[in-house]
Amino acid sequence: MITKKVTGVQQALEGVQSDMTLMLGGFGLSGIPENAIAELVKLNVNGLTCVSNNAGVDDFGLGLLLQKRQIKKMISSYVGENAEFERQMLSGELDVELIPQGTLAERCRAAKAGFPAFYTPAGYGTEVAEGKESREFNGKMHILEEAFDADFAFVKAWKGDTAGNLIFKGTARNFNPNMCGAAKITVAEVEELVPAGTLDPNQVHIPGIFVQRIFQGETYEKRIEQRTVRSRE
Repeated sequence: MITKKVTGVQQALEGVQSDMTLMLGGFGLSGIPENAIAELVKLNVNGLTCVSNNAGVDDFGLGLLLQKRQIKKMISSYVGENAEFERQMLSGELDVELIPQGTLAERCRAAKAGFPAFYTPAGYGTEVAEGKESREFNGKMHILEEAFDADFAFVKAWKGDTAGNLIFKGTARNFNPNMCGAAKITVAEVEELVPAGTLDPNQVHIPGIFVQRIFQGETYEKRIEQRTVRSRE
């Protein structure tokens, strides 16, 4: 049986170079590929274009790459809680393409499905539509959005097998499934890696055909982006 298992994060990231376009799953800090991001920091690659819903926080997630000025461009839908992201964007140090969240997801899914582009009403009549083709469908204007063209997609799943089949848990599912298969190489890191045939096929969210490399992560901090508590009365 074909195995997608690699020995660890170092082998999983073989071939990553400066100036590449990378997809990284996650929403806030939920479901981010923590081990892959840490290895990108160690590799010291730069000039990266990163496609991700947001850029983590100042000292965690993609914020670690921003601190070292390794990211040239962010394609995101939310600046969020990352003050360094905001500072670099406002100062012009970082090229930022902010797009509607649904458009971000669909541009990933289109790349995965092999569609070069699609029409969407989201963003028509705003700065999002500047320089893009527009067309009317059923009396409503739409803009043409192109699928992403990424070199690597890094995703995080709860459980996977050596054939690359993946199961996500809860909200950590977010953008991860759409990014699987949406780049030339998809790398999946999982909390638990089991032999092929172990997973219940009815529980698999992403079949292994969309994954080229898979490894078991060493540690996961699973930090909470914003902790909100109620004071005692």
